[in-house]
Amino acid sequence: MAEIKLFSISNNIVKERTSSEVILEKELQNLIEQNMETFFGVRFLKSEYIITNGRMDSIGIDENNSPVIFEYKRSQNENVINQGLFYLDWLLDHKADFKLLVIEKMGLKAAENIDWTVPCVICIANSFTKYDIHAVNQMQRNIKLVSYHKYDDDLILFEHLNIPSTKPVLDNSPNKGETKNTLQKSHTEKLASASDDMKNLYYSVCDYVESLGDDIVKNQLKLYLAYKKVQNMVCIEIYNKQIILYLKIDPDTVDLEKGFTRDMRNTGHYGTGDLQVIIKNATDFEKAKSLLNRAYNEA
Repeated sequence: MAEIKLFSISNNIVKERTSSEVILEKELQNLIEQNMETFFGVRFLKSEYIITNGRMDSIGIDENNSPVIFEYKRSQNENVINQGLFYLDWLLDHKADFKLLVIEKMGLKAAENIDWTVPCVICIANSFTKYDIHAVNQMQRNIKLVSYHKYDDDLILFEHLNIPSTKPVLDNSPNKGETKNTLQKSHTEKLASASDDMKNLYYSVCDYVESLGDDIVKNQLKLYLAYKKVQNMVCIEIYNKQIILYLKIDPDTVDLEKGFTRDMRNTGHYGTGDLQVIIKNATDFEKAKSLLNRAYNEA
């Protein structure tokens, strides 16, 4: 991979920050587990999660309520990608075990909201090869490769090396006892039944969001579509007569307009984001573009 040059600038003096010795993987694991939400937007659940024939290094749940597995490369010859893929498949076959863990750590309500559409594996190592990146991209699974670089004693850099091209995990058979949302149409079902005009408007919104940067990841969840960088920047829902966006923008910084924007901080809704934007036509979409730009730049 390309070498990263890092410089500090102080009082017109420029100094190159040198890459220090690679920290021990256990030290890195502890650092990430203690700051998982800050680094990756994931709420930490458990370290060294024991399963059949192995143990996951770290496991958590992201802001979309999707499971996230972390694996750290401990040696040059360790195939952390295949290992993560094995753990991902195991987790999909043992959803009840993960639900019990979420109940233990976060409560029953959080467990009932688990979304299995796009579970994720994040593989972290000091370096990956171009062949690793190519292999992951061919898998079409939600596997992310992140390299880390430590500079001196006070800086650490995480470089996201790929944007997964994923297909949602289809599961039409909820676990026994789970009835919540089973009668509600999924996002893709709502999209399929929408009018041609509303579909065209929806695709225009999606195309615009995706044009904002090549660091945007698209996650198709059961009840909404999320676009994220490290964390969600916008969540999208579609209905018969309108498209609803939830943006990661402080509503206090926006002049709210009745019927177009709304403060959702004290109102329950699917997805994340405190600012609701309602798009009913092309005029609304044009007004929403500046807010979408803000959401991208501030994410």
